[in-house]
Amino acid sequence: MTPAQISRTPGPQGHSAELRDAARRLGSGVGRRRFLTVTGAAAALAFTVGLPGAGTAAAAELDARRITEDPFTLGVASGDPLPESVLLWTRLAPRPYEADGGLPAERVEVRWEIARDERFRRIVRRGSTTAHPEFGHSVHVDVGGLDSDRGFYYRFRAGSWTSPTGRTRTAPERGARTGSLSLAAVSCQAYHDGYFTAYRHLAEEDVDVVFHLGDYLYEYAVTATGGARGYTDRVLPAHFNRETLTLEDYRMRYGLYKSDPDLRAAHAAHPFVVTWDDHETENNYAGDTPENTVPPEEFLLRRAAAYRAYWENQPLRAPQRPAGPDMRLYRRLEFGRLAQFDILDTRQYRSNQAYGDGWKVPGPESEDPSRTMTGAAQERWLLDGWKNSGARWNVMPQQVTFAQRRDVPGDAYKLSMDSWDGYPASRQRIMDGAEAAGIENLMVLTGDVHVGYGLDLKKDFDDPASRTVGTEIVATSIASGKDGADKPANWDNLTGANPHMKFYNGRRGYALVTLDRDEARADFRTVAAVTTPGAPVTTAGSFVTEAGNPGLTPA
Repeated sequence: MTPAQISRTPGPQGHSAELRDAARRLGSGVGRRRFLTVTGAAAALAFTVGLPGAGTAAAAELDARRITEDPFTLGVASGDPLPESVLLWTRLAPRPYEADGGLPAERVEVRWEIARDERFRRIVRRGSTTAHPEFGHSVHVDVGGLDSDRGFYYRFRAGSWTSPTGRTRTAPERGARTGSLSLAAVSCQAYHDGYFTAYRHLAEEDVDVVFHLGDYLYEYAVTATGGARGYTDRVLPAHFNRETLTLEDYRMRYGLYKSDPDLRAAHAAHPFVVTWDDHETENNYAGDTPENTVPPEEFLLRRAAAYRAYWENQPLRAPQRPAGPDMRLYRRLEFGRLAQFDILDTRQYRSNQAYGDGWKVPGPESEDPSRTMTGAAQERWLLDGWKNSGARWNVMPQQVTFAQRRDVPGDAYKLSMDSWDGYPASRQRIMDGAEAAGIENLMVLTGDVHVGYGLDLKKDFDDPASRTVGTEIVATSIASGKDGADKPANWDNLTGANPHMKFYNGRRGYALVTLDRDEARADFRTVAAVTTPGAPVTTAGSFVTEAGNPGLTPA
């Protein structure tokens, strides 16, 4: 069978019988995490096809003039801004709810332009690239030779079709004394839990960059009426009403999510820096350990499919392109001498959750010093990067709550085994490394928990009087958890049990953070409802932390 034929003959678990049998045979002999990348059979498994190469990569090119429907239904995006370059993204999908996006398995030429003005009268770079069917007809263009610290407009063309216009900007020069930087932090956008109203408001905010901290999509079923969205004007295809397992499943799910106009508006307005959490693959997986009781080798097939679809649908550069079930997502961005961002991946390399996951009493298993959230290589990369940092602010965008969170006051408390509380030795190594590197202004950006937190990072979380060594800003969800509440049911318990928790709000929205030489300001922006569209945005709380004097105080 060809790779395309293999991927379209699903078996009982979603993957074809051929794939599952190959996974078992390979996994039995070469080790679970590497089995897809150490053998030529990987190409047959359809997850590591190169460009150009065999199969459809060598097929005839589709004349773009034959495309009769708008291929830019999923919009445009940009990401990972550097001083002289930015990554531009789009994906051709005239019919995004279909497995092939409505295009044949042929290459398509796509032209691109980037300009100083919105009318494209002052074009500074242009070129063409190929949208390959192996990568879902996605396009990733790394545009170099740009002026630093400057805004640009961009667009794509295919045949007679022109994409929406996107707006992006480059980072300041390395070593530049940048005066200020504005960013937004977002996470957790369960389509079936509500509308992406917060993204419409974010598209209108004046920010330099958006950090997406995980759960860009959810693997769970979406009903014909869009779950909590309660559609009355459309019926979603039945294939969305099942959990994602295969490459085609994940591709179509991105097609559903990116068809949302508010999400498209936010991507078109700002460059994004993305990292994943669990739901882009499967809830609460840990490394190569699945949540469900399937063989690990079969789970790695799913992980390979999920990672492949993630790269196809995000503004990521070629070094992030996955090989089988492995993808190097952690990376570093610098914005002059003002800020260094170390973007982490706390899913792919972590130890399995202690005590079977959930909120549990901590003990020897969770406190085992060998346990890791990041893996050894990523941990060394992070600490070495801090040693060499000359930035005023060192910011760590990542996925799960970093500060301690006891669930109730007193000694009979439990901790979340999925967060850094379930990996305290790993957290302590990170905090010790920051101190050894002389990091004075440490800020952690977090998603995952569907609420907004403002947290002080303590030298010793068990001693409220201990020194504050940094701050953590937890962005609430875009839609996950439905409408939420200003004070969730556990508000009294959490705030009472954790005196370093300076803010807690359970509505949907995003966090805005402004950095300058003297202080960082965090504004928690929320909407009152997501189960109905069009809610206004308000500021639920604002806090500042002074440079050299960590700790959140009301603004």
